[in-house]
Amino acid sequence: MRFLKQWSHVQLASVCTKIGSGATPRGGDSVYVDIGTALIRSQNVYNGKFSESGLAHITETHAEQLSGVAVESRDVLLNITGDSVARCCQVPDSLLPARVNQHVAIIRPDQSQLLPEFLCYYFVSPLMQKYLLSRAGSGGTRNALTKAMIESLEAPCPDLDTQQHIVDLLKSYDDLIENNRRRIQLLEQSARLLYKEWFISLRFPGHEHVKINNGVPEGWERTTLGEFAPLKYGKALKADSRVFGQVVVYGSSGIVGHHDKSLISGPAIILGRKGNVGSVYWSPGDCWPIDTVYYIKREPALRYLFYALLNMPFISTDVAVPGLNRDFAHSLKLLLPSNLLLGLFEEIVEPLHRQIETLEKQITSLAKARDILLPRLMSGEVVV
Repeated sequence: MRFLKQWSHVQLASVCTKIGSGATPRGGDSVYVDIGTALIRSQNVYNGKFSESGLAHITETHAEQLSGVAVESRDVLLNITGDSVARCCQVPDSLLPARVNQHVAIIRPDQSQLLPEFLCYYFVSPLMQKYLLSRAGSGGTRNALTKAMIESLEAPCPDLDTQQHIVDLLKSYDDLIENNRRRIQLLEQSARLLYKEWFISLRFPGHEHVKINNGVPEGWERTTLGEFAPLKYGKALKADSRVFGQVVVYGSSGIVGHHDKSLISGPAIILGRKGNVGSVYWSPGDCWPIDTVYYIKREPALRYLFYALLNMPFISTDVAVPGLNRDFAHSLKLLLPSNLLLGLFEEIVEPLHRQIETLEKQITSLAKARDILLPRLMSGEVVV
């Protein structure tokens, strides 16, 4: 690597062939179909990553209405309103043709001057994210980025070879991160399939020689979640009260931050109470569950219970704000296998989870290294 002078910058309006947001197709719920043209919304756009979770599809007729906001290969997508404002990614080619709604902007740079991948990395760099969020909140009570704001933004513009080198370097980190995520998914799937095979389909080792009485194998026990593993309430910990440290803070959406003190020792199971109702997370170490979750602390901790919770029918019991009633959760039925079978299940899945934890630590380290390098590359301070 070598150090360079800071590059010149260009206004996006001068190097983009398209900057603009989409619209909601007219016709209400009738426009949405199971199979059709993808309609990208803000919930699909994350920093550096496109999520297909909740992806909507519209009829070909309504897609034609939005032909002016058709997404093309390598387009940069930027969330321009709401809580997810400033999140940015590119859409996978596999989803094309696609459209965007009014909460997402298409930014299409002239690739002879500015590579879309380079621009996307620039948008997700920490300094640019901070700037975009400040601009989004400068026009009123609602977070929003306007077309004029985007057009006036300046981006670094080194030569194309330099841009490509930077993209390749940053992408090497992202590829390693994505590879680890895929490996984690396979490990998680293996454990889930084993749970279903043994404890739902009841094809556990030696099942051929075990009598079944009223749907319960001999030696197993019927109980409830409340009797076996009572839920405990998390404790509030506002973001501005946290002191950054090594302790993970859990909310109903998963890890929401870090703190220097723990509320409970690990391992523990976290269960979403408000917001993302019924979400289930395993905390291998000490943690702080906040007041939007319950937690379960048992000795010894059981992986079996974690997978049982993943298969329980948690439902919302609060109309205004999605919530999980504790008494209702405690009443849910739980089937307890024999201690011998529980021990065997633990022996098999525990190594899988140790691999998952190792891969998650690698992801954290890779992301940290990338995030340190990204702003230095984008400023022209360091380049490959």
